[in-house]
Amino acid sequence: MKLFINILLTAILAFALSFWFPWWIVAVAAFAVAVVIPLKPWQSALAGFLGVFLLWVLLSAWINASNEGLLAERISRLLLKTSSASLLVLVSGLIGGLTAAAAALTGSLIRRLKMNE
Repeated sequence: MKLFINILLTAILAFALSFWFPWWIVAVAAFAVAVVIPLKPWQSALAGFLGVFLLWVLLSAWINASNEGLLAERISRLLLKTSSASLLVLVSGLIGGLTAAAAALTGSLIRRLKMNE
């Protein structure tokens, strides 16, 4: 249950903060949630990854659908050398998820370190 709450809270906090801050604020959100909610380090990393990965995939898919895939297809041709908007959506989710997973793992390990002192 705490894992699901951690995933949901990470996604909500990352979404809310992304209105005012750059893209990397997802790392700060995942870090903060991992420090506040005690989980095992691998669970915190998984929660951070899933929270931001799902958020970014859903937001990217929604943006892609709203402009009929035109922009994502062109960006995909530039970055991935293939014309696949769905692959670009997954790659962007993977980048955000890995960023959040690293931050959540760091937050969990710092929390564990501070608890042992």
